[in-house]
This record gives sequence, structure tokens and C-alpha cells, in this order.
Amino acid sequence: MKQAFAEYRFFFIAIALLWIKTFIIYKTAFELPMDNKVQELILFINPISSIVLFLGITLYFKGRTHRRMIVAVSAIMSFVMYANMVFYRFFNDFITIPVLFQTSNMGDLGNSVFELIQPTDLLVFIDIVILAYFMRRADYRPARASRKQITITFAAAIVLFIVNVGIAETERPQLLTRTFDREMLIKNIGSYNYHIYDSIIQSKAKAQRAFADGSEITDIENYSRANYKEPNPEMFGKAKGKNVFVISVESTQNFVINESVNGKEITPFMNDLIKDSYYFPNFYHQTGQGKTSDSEFLLDNSLYPLPSGAVFFTHSQNQYNATPEILKEQGYYSSVQHANNKSFWNRDIMYDNFGYDRYYSLKDFEVTPENSIGWGLKDKEFFKQSIPHLKEMQAMNKPFYTKYITLTNHFPFTLEEEDEMIPEWTSSDGTVNRYFTTVRYTDEALKEFFADVKEAGLYEDSIFIMYGDHYGISENHNDAMGQFLGKEITPFESTQLQKVPLIIHMPGEKGKTIETVGGQIDLKPTILHLLGIDTKGDIQLGSDLFSKDREDFAVLRDNSYITKDNVFTDGKCYDKATGKPVEGENNACEPYSERAKTELDMSDRIIYGDLLRFYDKDKAKDKAVKQEEKQKQ
Repeated sequence: MKQAFAEYRFFFIAIALLWIKTFIIYKTAFELPMDNKVQELILFINPISSIVLFLGITLYFKGRTHRRMIVAVSAIMSFVMYANMVFYRFFNDFITIPVLFQTSNMGDLGNSVFELIQPTDLLVFIDIVILAYFMRRADYRPARASRKQITITFAAAIVLFIVNVGIAETERPQLLTRTFDREMLIKNIGSYNYHIYDSIIQSKAKAQRAFADGSEITDIENYSRANYKEPNPEMFGKAKGKNVFVISVESTQNFVINESVNGKEITPFMNDLIKDSYYFPNFYHQTGQGKTSDSEFLLDNSLYPLPSGAVFFTHSQNQYNATPEILKEQGYYSSVQHANNKSFWNRDIMYDNFGYDRYYSLKDFEVTPENSIGWGLKDKEFFKQSIPHLKEMQAMNKPFYTKYITLTNHFPFTLEEEDEMIPEWTSSDGTVNRYFTTVRYTDEALKEFFADVKEAGLYEDSIFIMYGDHYGISENHNDAMGQFLGKEITPFESTQLQKVPLIIHMPGEKGKTIETVGGQIDLKPTILHLLGIDTKGDIQLGSDLFSKDREDFAVLRDNSYITKDNVFTDGKCYDKATGKPVEGENNACEPYSERAKTELDMSDRIIYGDLLRFYDKDKAKDKAVKQEEKQKQ
């Protein structure tokens, strides 16, 4: 060991210098908040595996070439880190491969690059100077490393990475499949490993896209047209020209509506609002691993999310025909308001691709330790601080479409005592106990927001769509949920718990409960038809919830599906009336099985192949009109 260290001391010194430098840059150049000592440990160890991996390549060389390769690899890795530093100063974000090809972003950075460079930046390359100096020493001419030494080096890199990810998984479960926030990835697997991960994801996406056949879009177009449902003439254009508020109510499931804890209503405001709104009690979330980002994708595109990963992260460069882009053609201004890091779920890039005009992110809100909890700004403060943003849009003298994403009712559902409006429930499950308290807080925040919107003079000329984005209580808490609901949580009941509230409020309209079975994929055509915008030429897998012709049908991302009378889940067909399995192979669910598979498959093909780039929307609309005229004749 001593002999190996002496012979390859230059190699080990380079590893140490690059490791220490990377950690110092983490702590000084980036804002990476640490919650505990374990996270500090992860941040400290995460550069080492990739440093050993890349510098290990130099062991294939000997003598002077070996030294030169060490300096070259160290310089390249240093430059990558420095590029992130400069980029972060401008965008408060980290470089991704898609960003490198976003000419607008990189162009802005290029124009300001000299302003972003600081004299102290030279310290980033101080280790390269040290290595270059020692490289000149004539007494350091190691032989080419043996195959055993090279194997041990690369094995060490793999083991170090596994240990790194293992510790990180204790802090952030399913890190590489569920967390698609660049900051979170940098904190847990490190800058260099993150760029490897990003390269793999983007290469995979590009390969699938490259082999896609434009002819595939024809079958999908025909399916979409065949399943198009004519809008209800009484509702089509009912909200034409009005402002649209879409509010994603974090982790809110439908079972809390009109329900009480210890004699106190959990959602008194929403309960009252339902009386003067269109309420859909059989509306399901259809999200996958992308959770809230998946619900946004469903909302704006009427396509399903992917079976693994998040579309927002893996396919942010695809071509879409999203709601904001369509509304822009109708003279609308569109925005998103969410007091979170703009890079979380890759939102900044995806929103731009969807056609949103403005993203009011964390930097547009005043967030302090006093007005935030859990995942960020409290909902009451979030809504209140959004009013000036609304007034900015109001001053443009054009209708707007704005999406709100709330935060407070998010796992682990913590709340300060002064914000509690109902006491926690009393069971052995603290998560479920706290859930009702945070739901109640968000409900009160919505009440105050509606009052502020009225005071701002925006209420009467707007419509409000509120929906739950995904479940809040997972199957891990079935015992407590069974206790609360007074029944065993079977696979059937678990699927029914995937219902989330959908409330469409139009001032001046009478309330009505609509029992149709639907899901988030139906939101896009529903909203556009309310605004009087025809969607016949669009590729969409959802249908207008108000349509008199629509079928009671919803497909979940786990391949479960729900009809008017049945639920298919966990490989069994259940009768809604009894909650019991329906016996026999040719049961009531069977006719819908192929449709459920077809829709999920078509949506996946559209995303993986970026098939909408082959779709001529105007041509499709003309074709649809001609076909309709022919049928009338």
C-alpha cells in the first residue's frame, strides 16, 4: 500500500485537492440548505465517487502522459464546476443538457458573462496550478498501473457511489426515481454524478425520439377524434373571455369534503363553495411518480404521465399543445404562482415550453422563517402575496389564465400551534392526525383568498377551478384510515381514496353536483370548452366533464380504471355498490380493459417519441370540420 501511494502520490493528491475544492464551492458558491448533520455528511462525501472514477482513467497511462492526463481531467472537472458557478449566479440554477441548447437562456448568459466573472474565481483553478507545478518534477514517472490496480480503483468508485446513494436514500427515499429537483440531486449525489445522470436521461430520451415514426401519430389522431365528445351547448362558452384561476390544492383527497373531526368541519369553506359551484365527487387524480408535476401535465395537456419518472424532467424539450399556448392564440396572458424553487420538477423549463408567459416562483415572494413552514411559504401568506401579481396581470387589459400551487398541506403535515383551527385527530398514526389540521388551514387560506380577490375587483369576471393534485395519505396508513372511515381499506377502498375534489365555481351560477366519473386528464377540454374554444382538432385523451355524451370512465397510472358501476384494480373487478369482487372472467370490467391499456400506451408513445412534432393542428382541424360537414349531409 505504501509503495502504491508513493508511486501514484500525484494521483492521490489530485483526488484530495479536487474533493476539498468541490466541497468548498458547494458551501460558498451555491445555496444548499442543510437540515441536519447527515445531509452535511452526504454533501461532503458525494464528490469522491465521480472524482475517483474520472481520475481513474489516467491510470491507463504512464510517466509524463499520466501526469498530463491528471492535470487535464482535473482541469475539465474544475471547468464544469466553474461553469455551474457562473450559471448559478445568473439563473440561481444548475446547468442541464437541455439548457445548453436553450438559445434564449444561454444567449442571456453570454451577454452577461463578463459581468458575472469575479477576480476571486481564479481560486477555483488553484489546484490546477499546484498540480502543474508538481507535474514538472522529474522524479515522478510512474509505470502504467496494473490491471488489478485499475480494477480496484473503479470498483472503489462504484462502492463509494453505492454508499453515497444508500445514505442519501435514508434522507430522501427513491431519490433517483422520484426527486427531480436539480438542487436536491446536487445535494445528494453531487455535481459530477448529477451531470452523468442528466446525460443518461437525456440520451435515453433522444434515442427514443430518434427512432419514432411520424406515421404513428395518424392512429392516435384517429383514436382521439373517434372518442371526442361534443360539448354541452348549455355550457360551451359559458365563461368566454373570463379570467381563469386554476388552484392545485396540495395533497387534498375528496374524503375530507363534508367530513368532520371531533365535531368540527375539516373544509367548511369548500363545503359552502360547493353549494354554489359545479362539484364532481367522482373525480380521480391520475398521477404517477411525478406527483404534483404529473397533475400539472395532465391539466395542461390531456395526456397521461409516464409509468416511471416525471415528464417534466425527462421530456421537457418535447413539443406539446398545452393549454397556455392555445389560450395565447385567444389573447390570454398565462402565469403560474408557486412559492418554491423555480427548478423544482424542472418547472422553469417546462412552463416555458408549455407557453406560460410568467412564472412567479420563490424569488417573487417574500419568504421568511416566520411566514413559512414545512415545504415553504404558508398558504395564507402565499395567497396574500399573490394579489399584487394579479393586479399586474389585470393592468394588461387582457384576460388571464393563472395557476396556483399550494404547499402547506404537504407531508409531513406540520403546522404551528397558532395556525391550528381544529385539533389533531387522536389515533396512533401522527401523520393522519396532522393531515386534517393542515387541510383545515389550507381551506381557511382559500376562504381569505376569495375575499381578497373580491376586494381586488377580480371576482365577478373570473372562474375558479380547484382540484386536488394527488393523494395525501398513502397506503402505509391504511390502519388509521380504516379507523377514521369505519371500514377496512381493501384494494377497492384504496382506489376510491384516490378521488380528489374538483370544484368549478362561476360567480352567479347555481351549484350542481355532477356524478360523472372522470379524472385530471379531462380538465383541459372542460376548461377550453367553458371558454368557448373548440378542441375537436386537438390530440387529447380526456373529454369534457360537462358533455352529455361522455362516458363514466377514468384510468389511473397504475392501470386501475373506474367506470360507472365498477372498479378494476389489483387484477380484480369490484362492484361499486357492494365493494366486493365480481366473479367470472367475462365480468363487467372486461369491456373497458383494452381501452384502458390503449390510452396509456398511446400517451406513452406520444411522450417517448415526441410525436406531437409531427402533428399539424390546423390541418387536423380542417379535416375534422370537413368530416363533420360530410356526416351532416
